[in-house]
Amino acid sequence: MGESVATEDPSVETEHRLALYRAMVLSREFETEAERQYKAAKIGGYCHLSSGQEATTVGTVTALEEDDYLVTGYRCHGFALARGVSADSAMAELFGRQDGCAHGRGGSMHLLDVERHFYGGWGIVAGQLPIATGLALGIVRQDRSQAVLCELGEGAVNMGAWHESLNLASLWKLPVVFLAVNNEYGMGTAVDRASAEPEVFRRASAHRMHGERVDGNDLDAVVEAATRLLTLAREEREPAVLEAVTYRYRGHSVADAGLAYRTKDEIAEWSGNRDPIELERSRLLEAGVAAGEIEAIEDDAREEVKRAVEFAEASPEPALDGLARGMHAPGSEAQFAGMRAGSPFGEETLTFDAGLGS
Repeated sequence: MGESVATEDPSVETEHRLALYRAMVLSREFETEAERQYKAAKIGGYCHLSSGQEATTVGTVTALEEDDYLVTGYRCHGFALARGVSADSAMAELFGRQDGCAHGRGGSMHLLDVERHFYGGWGIVAGQLPIATGLALGIVRQDRSQAVLCELGEGAVNMGAWHESLNLASLWKLPVVFLAVNNEYGMGTAVDRASAEPEVFRRASAHRMHGERVDGNDLDAVVEAATRLLTLAREEREPAVLEAVTYRYRGHSVADAGLAYRTKDEIAEWSGNRDPIELERSRLLEAGVAAGEIEAIEDDAREEVKRAVEFAEASPEPALDGLARGMHAPGSEAQFAGMRAGSPFGEETLTFDAGLGS
């Protein structure tokens, strides 16, 4: 992606809108199927869905240039897909299979694709902020013209890493935009019950950094703001905080029904009147796109997700003797020798005994 919605040629604009719409639908369909497969015990570990947040996800990623960097938290499926990770590769990773984008070692919370400059997928709340800040510092030290987009949930702004990262980004003028996705709830706690300043973007001022808030369900607004701030980061080394106010329809994770701390009426209000996909669908119809063309895009996205499940099921599981590879940097064998599997007894091969404990 990486281009603005606004263009001089209306046909190009419509074509681009259709591409963004398809990306949003693909994300929604992927999440719906991921929940289904999780409940069928095909996906293990944790699984956090972003259904309802598609305009924020697709809108910010389309503002990235090809060589910009993307770093996210654990609600990362939609970001991976928008960045170009195939549905096959993403679904296989959720299944823990060898053909997954992290070769089955990361799972739902740790998707990544280094070739596309997508550096995760981080499971620790706010753990990705120092990583993104370090990437931005590397860009400056190497005198390159790139930017970093760092996604986080609004709950992460109460962590120490938030303040440390913003402080250094502002002090050293690093090209990073911190995207605070405010979906109203940190796990099961409403943002105004957890944050003394619930308008997250205002916190940027404490570090003398620009901050602004955008309607995260309005694709046009998201693309405009993200494009503008990433351009300033890339060209002027101006860091910023972009708060996107949106909503997640499902619980914090698939294990959370999401009804103990909010009402069904509240969910219905967001999904019925403020759904980002329906809003964009209406814009396409108003622009003269035929309903049949839109429906064909939706059908195609569903088929892609269906094929992704088939691909994941057919993909082999990672070899057990390779699960510990890549954990440490080349040349550090001596430093980590004592941590090898079974090393107190001299073993050097990672093995699993299926009958152990039986």
